[in-house]
Amino acid sequence: MPDTKTFTFAGKGGVGKTSLSAAFIRILSERFPEKRILAVDADPAVGLSVALDVQPSMTIDDVRLRIAESIEKGETSAAAQLLSEARFHLMDCIVERGNISFLAIGRPEAAGCYCKVNAYLKQIIETLSGNFDFVVIDGEAGIEQINRRVMENVTYLVLVTDPSKKGFQVVQTIRQVAQRLVSCEETGVIVNRAPESFTTDVPDLLAVIGEDRFQSKNDMDGESVFSLSDASPLFLGAKSALEKLLGEDTENAAV
Repeated sequence: MPDTKTFTFAGKGGVGKTSLSAAFIRILSERFPEKRILAVDADPAVGLSVALDVQPSMTIDDVRLRIAESIEKGETSAAAQLLSEARFHLMDCIVERGNISFLAIGRPEAAGCYCKVNAYLKQIIETLSGNFDFVVIDGEAGIEQINRRVMENVTYLVLVTDPSKKGFQVVQTIRQVAQRLVSCEETGVIVNRAPESFTTDVPDLLAVIGEDRFQSKNDMDGESVFSLSDASPLFLGAKSALEKLLGEDTENAAV
């Protein structure tokens, strides 16, 4: 079994979490072609699938809702059967692109409490993740949803913000929540879309990324991260941040 390294991206909406998650995935895929990478889209907006140019036909919530509907209808035997087959249905949710496997969590949970179902599906995802060398999770704003529905133990918690005061306040809130709810080995901050004059005294700063015309054009054209120029500030910032997190692990990687 590989020694899995998990990257979880969090921050307020609109700061570029999905673009940076996708950039990390591309860089890991290119630098470690022999490694297996699991990309998890935990944001209901499913932007990561667009950024990676993959189209999942089924999400984790599709599996969950099928089980929940059976419970609501009183079809306990059907629900039990679906639970027993959940691992196989989970594999149907995965889309592969080279050494990247993509898994989408899907839309928000429906009303009602299905704690046992949710816990079981999360356990399956954690078990599945152990088969990969790298796991990159693109989460929605905040950390609670990631903890509840995906994984409780991550290697790196990457907090993304813009240079605004509100962005940094959200990062601080997520830090506090993560200390209580998530076990992570290291936390780092990426400041995105920063003006040239921007400075910060954040102690665990991974990168400061300026405005990026390459990324803007990529978005407007509907292109994936694999079409993004190597000269893109976002790509270069992601590369620098990843090298800081992985350290010597990148020295023997493919160029």
